[in-house]
Amino acid sequence: MSELTQLFDAVNAGDRLAIDRLTAVMYQELHQLAHRRLNASARGNSLETTGLVHESYLRFLKAGRLQVTDRAHFVAYSSRVMRSIIVDYARKHRAERRGGAALQVTLNTSVADEAHVCEEHLIRINDALEELGKSEPRLVQVVEMRYFAGLDEREIAEVLGLTERTVRRDWQKARLLLSAALE
Repeated sequence: MSELTQLFDAVNAGDRLAIDRLTAVMYQELHQLAHRRLNASARGNSLETTGLVHESYLRFLKAGRLQVTDRAHFVAYSSRVMRSIIVDYARKHRAERRGGAALQVTLNTSVADEAHVCEEHLIRINDALEELGKSEPRLVQVVEMRYFAGLDEREIAEVLGLTERTVRRDWQKARLLLSAALE
């Protein structure tokens, strides 16, 4: 058995040390996922790549027992966790701006407006994805990996065990459904 397979088995059994080892082995890949995602929404986002990876790790620990069977499943799970963190961060930031205790002073209002739009957009996308997930869970997985983790069609196809053509069709369908939901 490969080292990853042994780690997945140990993680599934609830071994907390295995989560540490798995995160260490997959750290570079997690860092790349986080970097691609945060790069796509850099405007108005003060969350950093390393912070996103570390927060993901803390959520893995909090979950305690992960049900991951292989590398692809772990990447898909990590994409969902990163999406959740980014959306939670945007909601928290929006709540602080709307009445948090800190005094807000903005010299250039266009920067604040752009950050607000970005956060609102992320939250609306998340809400639309939750609704879409009730009827089309695979489409949500494709969106999570493409939009929130920055994977390309080939990588998504590998993770989900689909063809690139199917991923392309799912991406197009998801975009249409989300566009309609966001109007």
